[in-house]
Amino acid sequence: MQTSDSVFDVETLHPLELLEQVITARDWTFERRGDDELAVEVPGRWCDYGVFFSLSTELETLHISCALDMRVPENRRIAVSELLAVANEKLWIGHFALWAEEGLPMFRYSLLLGPELSLGTERLESLIDVAISECERFYPAFQYVIWGGKSPSEAVEAAMLDTVGEA
Repeated sequence: MQTSDSVFDVETLHPLELLEQVITARDWTFERRGDDELAVEVPGRWCDYGVFFSLSTELETLHISCALDMRVPENRRIAVSELLAVANEKLWIGHFALWAEEGLPMFRYSLLLGPELSLGTERLESLIDVAISECERFYPAFQYVIWGGKSPSEAVEAAMLDTVGEA
């Protein structure tokens, strides 16, 4: 669902205020956790994703992390680390990482905004859409490695298999 820059006065909005408006238009639940942080719950095909935005005025950057709703058991962390490397080879934008404290796989990306911290609605929506679509695309691979006992390369191959036609 795309909204238009003409709907919001993007010139005067703080990037997280613009983000709040985009999220509200998508009817997602969010919580502002400070002047430069915002957490969102995004429904997906496989799970609800915990999406976190953080703005660094010092670095002139908006960071997004999208956590998959699954815990990686200690005995599967090495295999998941290998999966991260294989999955990251397939990405053009962003990367997957493991939040070690929580054992959660997540997609991460930082967008350079420049000194004005300017951000248009379309660019912001693209950022959100990329994060969610990559999580949706690789979610089954994480499941295959964690619970299915597949190797990381087998899991990515199976998860990225495109179905053609109808049964």
